[in-house]
Amino acid sequence: MKKVLDTRSQILKSSVVPDAPEDEYNRGTPRTALLGFLQATRDRNFDRAARYLDLPAGMETRGPELARQLRIVLGRELWADLGEVSLSPEGNTDDGLETQDRLGRIGGRTKSYDILLERVPREDGELIWTFARSTVADIPRLSEEFGYGRLEAMLPAWAFDYRVLGIEVVLWMEFLLIAAAAYPVAMLCASILLWLLRRWRPEVADDVARFFEGPLRMLLWVLLARAVLQTVHTSVMAQTLGEARTLLVVALAWMGLRVLDLMAQRIAGRLETTGLSGATVLLRPVTRLAKLVIVLGAVLLWLENMGYEVTTLLAGLSISGVAVALASQKTLENIFGAVTLYSAQPVKVGDFCRFGDKVGTVEEIGLRATLIRTLERSIISVPNAEFASMHLDNLSRRDRFWYHPRLKLRPETTPDQIRYLLVEVRQLLYAHPKVLPQPLWVRFTNFGDSSLDLDVFAYIAVPTYDESLEVAEDLNLRIMDLVAEAGTELTVPTQIQYEVPGTTLDEARRKNAEARVKEWRESRALYLPNFPPEAVAKVKGSLDYPPAGSPFSPDGK
Repeated sequence: MKKVLDTRSQILKSSVVPDAPEDEYNRGTPRTALLGFLQATRDRNFDRAARYLDLPAGMETRGPELARQLRIVLGRELWADLGEVSLSPEGNTDDGLETQDRLGRIGGRTKSYDILLERVPREDGELIWTFARSTVADIPRLSEEFGYGRLEAMLPAWAFDYRVLGIEVVLWMEFLLIAAAAYPVAMLCASILLWLLRRWRPEVADDVARFFEGPLRMLLWVLLARAVLQTVHTSVMAQTLGEARTLLVVALAWMGLRVLDLMAQRIAGRLETTGLSGATVLLRPVTRLAKLVIVLGAVLLWLENMGYEVTTLLAGLSISGVAVALASQKTLENIFGAVTLYSAQPVKVGDFCRFGDKVGTVEEIGLRATLIRTLERSIISVPNAEFASMHLDNLSRRDRFWYHPRLKLRPETTPDQIRYLLVEVRQLLYAHPKVLPQPLWVRFTNFGDSSLDLDVFAYIAVPTYDESLEVAEDLNLRIMDLVAEAGTELTVPTQIQYEVPGTTLDEARRKNAEARVKEWRESRALYLPNFPPEAVAKVKGSLDYPPAGSPFSPDGK
């Protein structure tokens, strides 16, 4: 196709050859003579076109008619490559024809016809190039066999002489009639196929009809019209344009785009059912990119059919692609980071997490950045490439919450007071309905600089971070009550020293705690270092939670 278009551009230009004889019709070389003939027939100046024919005896008065018939035959059967036609006044000396040049050969029903240009003397004896007398003599038979026949008698002459995109108007009329006739047939075929699909696979018929009814009809219409056109004798230019398969490429590209739409809908539905609806933010740009690839592929296929060197174009695009990739490296990193976040799912939209030294709730995972609302209610935007590489602590996915306070008792606390607290705090944890019995411990772990340290280790069995804070608050208050019951206090670290006497411990409570420990020893109920299972089972869940006085407590008191 590209070669044809290049050839057509040469028709509109005149070639000047210094060694060629001067001639009013530019017939000094085979190429210029052919160009002059084509130009004259394109302008419907058949009197001028007759000057390029070497008319045999008896045909002198039929020059314009024969020129018109020859142009129709050449348009339908032979496209001469002007680049291969000689531009020398002597013609092509390598073809074995002394004074003639062969433009081509047309195969007829009974014989083949050589289309020849011949070097003949002008009236003044100067040698010029015209269509050979033998070729001119064959024009009536060529017209009868390869012309339009009865159509020429039925339609006006301009329908055969005028051209649009190098194709005669009569052929455009023929194409429109075939397309109009093929359209209802294609619609009927598409309806039959969809009806059969509804009978065979009703669960997918609606989706197929919604996405593919349009492209399916167009594809069937194009295929049916092309099949009919291949049985009709058109022209070389029409056949060349048909090789581009423009409508077929459009129909296939449309079908490919609708396939992507259907796939995107199905994937979005699966993401919704699996709780990954936020990933649709990635699905949209990926779908657009795939559609762009299909459109570019369709354009390249069309250009290839047109005769352009697509490999050269692809080489240029690859170099440009490398430059664009280098320039958009950070953007690509963030896109891949988004893919990582959606595929690995360390966090998802709505999760409360800790990242770096901050905590917050994930509000959006976009293509470039993740938006997180902090406890201060501000929004932090973190690039996906950076966020995906962080150590992320997803607090929303905890199946339990760790409760591990350190009780720093005053140094004056006696060993029996510590034993009292070890037992009572453990019993408190075992008795609490929101605390798991395993793993759980309370240990006297350290002699601090200004305190005696008890470490508490337990897990709170609640699903949310907020509820874990509620339970921890309840445990802290109960432990403070136990510390007070033991007759001791928690220390408060300070850097300031005061010249005042310290407060004395509650002597009565201290004695009461030591008496209770003595009773436990005597009754062998001092559960140190561990509570026996039967003791845990006895107290498990015996505490009221929420505590008494809360409107949510079991007894409402």
